[in-house]
Amino acid sequence: MRLQALLIAAALAVAVGLFVACTPAPAATGVVIVLQARGEINSVMAGYLGRNINAAQAAGAAAVVIQLDTPGGLDSSMRQIIQRMNASPVPIIVYVSPPGARAASAGTFITEAAALAAMAPGTNIGAASPVSAGGADINGTEGKKVTNDAVAFIRSLAQEHGRNADWAESAVRQASALPTNEARAQNVVDVVAADVPSLLSQADGKTVRVAAADTQLQTQGRVTLVRNKSLAERILDVISDPNIAFLLLTLGGLALAFEVIHPTIFTGAFGVILFVTGLFALGSLPTNWAGVALILLAFGLLVADVYAGGVGVLAAGGITALVIGGLLLVGGSGASPEVSRWLVFAVAAAIAVLFIGGISALFRSRRRPSVVGEQTLIGRQAVVRSALDPTGYVSVGGENWKARVGEGRAEPGEPVTILAVRGLELDVQRLQPAEVSQSSEVAPQG
Repeated sequence: MRLQALLIAAALAVAVGLFVACTPAPAATGVVIVLQARGEINSVMAGYLGRNINAAQAAGAAAVVIQLDTPGGLDSSMRQIIQRMNASPVPIIVYVSPPGARAASAGTFITEAAALAAMAPGTNIGAASPVSAGGADINGTEGKKVTNDAVAFIRSLAQEHGRNADWAESAVRQASALPTNEARAQNVVDVVAADVPSLLSQADGKTVRVAAADTQLQTQGRVTLVRNKSLAERILDVISDPNIAFLLLTLGGLALAFEVIHPTIFTGAFGVILFVTGLFALGSLPTNWAGVALILLAFGLLVADVYAGGVGVLAAGGITALVIGGLLLVGGSGASPEVSRWLVFAVAAAIAVLFIGGISALFRSRRRPSVVGEQTLIGRQAVVRSALDPTGYVSVGGENWKARVGEGRAEPGEPVTILAVRGLELDVQRLQPAEVSQSSEVAPQG
């Protein structure tokens, strides 16, 4: 039990270490901080950008350059990023780069929110029509609400920074997109630059809107300092997918359930690690914690069904709770992510087969009396395998048992009589001379 507690404590320490590792190092005064925003816009990216913008502000950095390459992402995370950009007294430059990168969908909004918007040659911007998490159109009244809200938002961003608000609206309504040169020609972005040094050279001296006030950029010759995502953020970026989070929770719950049914220490520690990692992943998603509670309840009911003898009623309730919990775990309406229904049903079916057809049968077999049970052992004769003085080992029915002799010492090969069974230990006594003689007379000859 002490080893199990140590393993579980170590698992929790690893999870805490991941959270601590998310804290960025302080920025140097007067430098330009370069951040890498690549991949989907999610809460991990929002946290990474927000923390480093805070660090740049605290250290008095000259500017922050966000190198952007994204297909889009969550509306909630996009708005969180933009709100932090708008509140920052440090100028935020969004630079769509390297060549081949794009600022699509939510990336278009983030680019338009920048104090200075720039693109590298061979990049593109636009196609910002809102869609659901699965990529489908949002129809009906909800679709109109979402679209009109997005149009008003992107127009206000473009107008705030003196850019082409009409094109920004068309990027939302008609999913319009532009390559680098046309984006610059139509006043969608402010600068076209081949690399960061060129960008800083062109940006120097420009007057931009920062925190609702005009500010002149001073970026010429500034030292650049790149701040990449921490190890914890990179791990979280991989696992912050609703389907992966659901699998981590269910596999962790399955391991913990097996630990309760058949303690092995290692399955319990492994289950804690998986479950805590699943919770860690959910921290970056719009989580419905009622779904987590239902998943925990599901495995509790499955374990209870096993101990009840596999009657099936509790198991059915557990599988139902698992399905409902998986469907409620993440998301809601609109563009919110959600767990795949097919994955939820497939996992629930697999666990149902495992528990109802496998683990329950194994547990019932373990509860059956042994062929060499207590009642059949008492009164039988056993053969001493290691000297009983007073304890040692005897053999009976092809099994070796620990035994204790009441009086004297029994030598290997000597027969003894079993008087009682105390757990896994037998109480035995040496045979009287007459019993030994009788035993020898009836012993088979060979």
